[in-house]
Amino acid sequence: MSPIAVGFIGMLFVLVLLLSRMHIGLAMGLVGFLGFGYIAGWDPALGLLRTVPYTTFANEGMSVIPLFILMGAFAFEAGMSEDLYRAVHKIFGGLRGGLAMATVAACACFAAISGSSLATAATLGRVAMPEMKKYRYDLGLATGSIAAGGCIGILIPPSVILIIYGILTEQSIGKLFMAGVIPGILEALFYIITIWLLTRKNPHMGPPGPRANTREKLKAFTKTWEVLVLFTLVIGGLYMGIFTPTEAAGIGAFCAFCFAVLRGSMKWENIANSLTSTASTTGMLFLIVAGAMILGYFFAITRLPFEFASMVAALPVNRYVILACIVVVVLILGCLMDSLAIVLLTVPVFYPLILELNFDPIWFGIIVVRVTEMGLITPPVGLNVFVLHGITGTPMQTIFKGVLPFLVADVIELILLISIPQLSLFLPNLMSG
Repeated sequence: MSPIAVGFIGMLFVLVLLLSRMHIGLAMGLVGFLGFGYIAGWDPALGLLRTVPYTTFANEGMSVIPLFILMGAFAFEAGMSEDLYRAVHKIFGGLRGGLAMATVAACACFAAISGSSLATAATLGRVAMPEMKKYRYDLGLATGSIAAGGCIGILIPPSVILIIYGILTEQSIGKLFMAGVIPGILEALFYIITIWLLTRKNPHMGPPGPRANTREKLKAFTKTWEVLVLFTLVIGGLYMGIFTPTEAAGIGAFCAFCFAVLRGSMKWENIANSLTSTASTTGMLFLIVAGAMILGYFFAITRLPFEFASMVAALPVNRYVILACIVVVVLILGCLMDSLAIVLLTVPVFYPLILELNFDPIWFGIIVVRVTEMGLITPPVGLNVFVLHGITGTPMQTIFKGVLPFLVADVIELILLISIPQLSLFLPNLMSG
């Protein structure tokens, strides 16, 4: 059997294992080890199993992952998410659908210190859902805005998915972070416009709440200065070339801890919770990355990605037709598995093709993340939907129905990002270095 055929069979086996709910890292590592052993021999495969985890975990660049996760954990324990929601609540609360708009805006702000869509959806679900129930919001609109808003967590920096993409493709994490800023802001604006259109057509879906005066709005925003400082320090330092991503993550985590202490929120129990959740999430992510690396060696020895790239690039069709096919594949996979699995499975295969077609790899990273975001709210998996179902008890079909208008907004923005690459590349191109 040819190495390419073995590679193709290996990819099918990974999909089968993932759909059977086997752990992502174990599934990729197992198939990579067995495939590499079949082609190169079992001694080299055992050597791969010994060296890859060590070289992966000993890489200094990997420390950016636990540090950014720790920053988000400290911010959560400090109660910054609640203050963010109250602040944007004062701005939008008096409008039709204002609480749903405030939820999306708060999700975008919390994403700037979280980096996780599930954490963003879970946090704002606990804070925003009781308020929207209080004002008798349509359950579909309420849960749909939280689920969709939570997706912003993996696009606006810092983003764990963008870090993983940067490690897999050896692209600048700092440039990837900056590339996500404008698309993330646009995503929030598209969702807010969607809410405005829905409540304009049917005002009963989102009744207006009490209006706040200017003094109340300013008072609410004075409690969110820590988030602004964190975002400016981390992203501004990266943009100006003052910090490396690892340094920015360390400084962000330290400042988040200091802010939590100043708030009086950092008791021993909160510190333990932050460290425990960070260790748990980091361990899970590191296992996934190690498995992806082993699978990557297997794909490399089969030459499947490179032969696939050469074959597809030679097709007599416009390169955007090929890109559209890639987007459709990623979108279909998004209906079946979580976003991290999609990135780890598809990027090693599609990345050589993207380079062959002369697409910008930074821009492609944003497109991939944007499409995988849509998978977080599409049936039958829709992890953000599952999270909200668990938190609020709202029926799954109600939540899925509520996210449909936001999926339409996602498609429109995706077309815009593909049509105008500078929306993603403008800030990275201005970066120092």
